[in-house]
Amino acid sequence: MSFDLRTFRDTLGLFVTGVTVITTRDEAGAPVGITANSFNSVSLDPPLILWSVGMNALSLAAFAQARAFAVHILRDDQAALSQRFARSGTDKFANLKIESGLHDVPLLPECAARLECLPYAQHPAGDHILFIAEVQRLASDPDALPLVYHGGRYAELADKPVSAF
Repeated sequence: MSFDLRTFRDTLGLFVTGVTVITTRDEAGAPVGITANSFNSVSLDPPLILWSVGMNALSLAAFAQARAFAVHILRDDQAALSQRFARSGTDKFANLKIESGLHDVPLLPECAARLECLPYAQHPAGDHILFIAEVQRLASDPDALPLVYHGGRYAELADKPVSAF
């Protein structure tokens, strides 16, 4: 490699991403959730999405054995929710109003979108596990602005004209 890992990470940070919170339940039935910006679509038919989690994540075992999980695409005013689920070792669901989804997966209200998913495949990839999931149900607010992440911080979309290429 002709670059160090910090330079690689900083370079990838130039790509603007949305922010998601992914939830499931562990084997004991306790709610589990993480913040992830490693999310994208894979296929329309069947409807597949992909996200990843680090091999050292405390929640990895819960997601690896999950019967279902939900991907919540956050709104631009939900940075605090993103930060809550990015922390480890805390009760991320304390005092949150949650709903029950597919296989009793905890659902967070008022997100830009929610995708309720069944596991489709898992693949090790370097220091992460890739999760591919089939979307079973979804809900979205087409007027919501997404929470975005760029250069190691939250950012806002600018409403300015973009020239055609």
